[in-house]
Amino acid sequence: MKRLHCVLPAIVLVASATSAVAQSRAYEPKSLARYDVSYGRCETINPEMKGRRDEAYLNLLRASPNEKTNARLAEARANAAYKVERQHALQAASKAPTAEEKKKVEQ
Repeated sequence: MKRLHCVLPAIVLVASATSAVAQSRAYEPKSLARYDVSYGRCETINPEMKGRRDEAYLNLLRASPNEKTNARLAEARANAAYKVERQHALQAASKAPTAEEKKKVEQ
């Protein structure tokens, strides 16, 4: 029990440090573009997901939605690399799946 009092502050410190790192981490435009396209497909299947894209993305990164993170997401989406990758992801998503791909999904 005495060790718990020594370890607990260290756990809290590490948890808060990882949260701070997640908040200050730069968002990768290419992965954000792929995420946005796949989330858009999920929104068509599950209408209750509409309007929660940013919140879901930030939860993956363990960051809380606020003005700073929303501004950084908007900045990443304005990036040229995001726009190019989004077009590639949209083109790939619009292609009809092959028989092999359908088989893999069914398994």
